[in-house]
Amino acid sequence: MTVPGAAHAAPCLALDIGGTKAEAAVVTREGILLRRARIDVKESGDRLFARIAELLERVRAGDDVTSLGVACAGPMSAGGASVSPLNIPGWRDFPLREELRRATGLAVDVDGDVRALALAEGTFGAARGVSNYASLVVSTGVGGALVMDGRLVKGDSGNAGHIGHLNVVPQGRRCSCGARGCLEAEASGWAIAETTGQSPEFADEATRRRTAVLVGRAIGTLASVLDFNHCYIAGSVALGFGDEFFATAWASARELATMVYSRSLEVRRSGLGADGPLLGAACVAWQAFP
Repeated sequence: MTVPGAAHAAPCLALDIGGTKAEAAVVTREGILLRRARIDVKESGDRLFARIAELLERVRAGDDVTSLGVACAGPMSAGGASVSPLNIPGWRDFPLREELRRATGLAVDVDGDVRALALAEGTFGAARGVSNYASLVVSTGVGGALVMDGRLVKGDSGNAGHIGHLNVVPQGRRCSCGARGCLEAEASGWAIAETTGQSPEFADEATRRRTAVLVGRAIGTLASVLDFNHCYIAGSVALGFGDEFFATAWASARELATMVYSRSLEVRRSGLGADGPLLGAACVAWQAFP
């Protein structure tokens, strides 16, 4: 998958907003990041949006960009008209897209952070040339997105692809969404910390294996339902657990992906590095304003 128009698009302004930092850069159509800078979200407090506006103006530095793509933690309404990131308590139904339009004078589009990452995976990462795939982030939380027939799946509210809320342990741990046994409640960084009493980086072999098995269980189930054969995983937990995590998750997924059309399922590392979130934000702009 390649974002339509990305190969010929002008540079754009990209903004990634997470629970701990907001980062911006000018991104060229070749995926080169120019003049990137960041701010601390928690330190910004009530001035968060004002500081983001200042950040964008500083990074923009007079460049002739016409669009701004934003990757933001969710949940959010369709198109990012309003956002309510779980880790930014001061933003509840915050009209992010319109406020950014007013502040920058640019055409603005907003999408979820993992959904944006999926776009970047298809344009700059490991999914280039792949039309159907899942993109997964196993980090503090577990997020996901789906690309089917070369298009990012949106759903009624624009929030499709939350693989972290597939049930993998019936009547398991309580999830932040209110249900029990979700992948996020069992295999995320915060879940591992709660159950073991320590950071995921210090997790023992049994915990690491269980995490990978549960991630694979979710991927394998979904592959048989949606008919895709590629999944790309990023995130500090997955990448921190290393090669054994990916081998175990792949084997676990294949145990459940037993339909004729899903037997060739592959579970791979994301092909994006630290620039992935900003490349994803740029892809959001290029998709909306080719």
